[in-house]
Amino acid sequence: DIWDAIVEAASMPGVTSAPKLQPIETRIVMLQSGFRAPMGIKVYGPDLETIESFGLELERLLKQVPSVRPAAVFADRVVGKPYLEIDIDRERIARYGLRIANVQEVIEVAIGGKPLTMTVEGRERYPVRVRYLRELRDQPETLGDILVPTPAGAQVPLRQLADIEYRRGPQMIKSEDTFLVAYVLFDRVPGYAEVTVVRDAQRFIREQIDTGRLVVPGGVSFEFAGSYKNQVRAAERLSIVLPLSLAVIFLLIYFQFRKVGLTLMIFTGVFVAWGGGFLMLWLYAQPWFLDTDLLGTNLRDLFQVRPFNLSVAVWVGFLALFGIATDDGVVMATRIEQSMAEERPDSIEAIRKAVVEGGKLRIRAAVMTSATTILALLPVLTSTGRGSDIMVPMAIPTFGGMAVASIT
Repeated sequence: DIWDAIVEAASMPGVTSAPKLQPIETRIVMLQSGFRAPMGIKVYGPDLETIESFGLELERLLKQVPSVRPAAVFADRVVGKPYLEIDIDRERIARYGLRIANVQEVIEVAIGGKPLTMTVEGRERYPVRVRYLRELRDQPETLGDILVPTPAGAQVPLRQLADIEYRRGPQMIKSEDTFLVAYVLFDRVPGYAEVTVVRDAQRFIREQIDTGRLVVPGGVSFEFAGSYKNQVRAAERLSIVLPLSLAVIFLLIYFQFRKVGLTLMIFTGVFVAWGGGFLMLWLYAQPWFLDTDLLGTNLRDLFQVRPFNLSVAVWVGFLALFGIATDDGVVMATRIEQSMAEERPDSIEAIRKAVVEGGKLRIRAAVMTSATTILALLPVLTSTGRGSDIMVPMAIPTFGGMAVASIT
């Protein structure tokens, strides 16, 4: 993988690798969660120092979660940027008859500069800014030599009127819902689903809190955030849509035949196909599956054989499979009912004969229906272009389910 090669080549001690996000994906993730990572923890608290210390504790613990990539865990260093502060002493300046504004104006002009006028050079205009030379304003020691004029005409050095020193301060102040916030970013180990990684991290942190190894300071709260919430919401919807779809399929078959027994027989094809879909997902996760070459092409690379998690795309593929899996049963049952109505069998042998004859007349139609579905999915399984990361997981359960249903 190109990204793994980049991370390996750029790996340096003490440096955290960035999460693998594309530009558009990064914007979407930032709009959803506020940070540049698919997963993270938002730490809320009363002050920046408390937030930073608790975030560093979470960073240490997250590196111990097996499904979390330790090199990608990073907590915001909120406090740590050096600030040069000039603390003006009111009592000192009062002795010289100065006000705060007088001292601030001198500091502004000496360090930042102040535009005085404009000079016209031909057709161009340039502002004229006055301030101290660089060597007189680039060190705290030299800043103390700045002279502040007093009303009496004396020139007083700034160090006699103010305390000049470096202090640690916030690099960036972020807030959400009126609370100060800092982020702890992390990424998953390849092969794990984002929802699984977040649940593992939640479980591990909860255990640390319950055992007393992690103490949450007063006024501090935290929550997990990221794009995984989309999967959670989709899974909640699917938990309603999935059984509802099965119920609708059952009712449609029942309204066609008006017989519960026959409807149940046809409906068993759904569960057979369901098992075939899971079987195909299991085969895709095996290292020996399709591990061979055909005409110089490796079949694992051709069909993109690798482990797939039970994502939303996979469940959508199962939903499509449920609707297709009952087609053969409906075709067979319709013909068998016609045979029963025409011959009116009065013995077990006659019933068996009518069923076999009806099946023979519809086996070609059933095979054609299944074969066209399976063949139509082959280009999807071998696709590598844009959108293949969604279409391939959708096609795998449908392909496996129809293959097993065709055998039955």
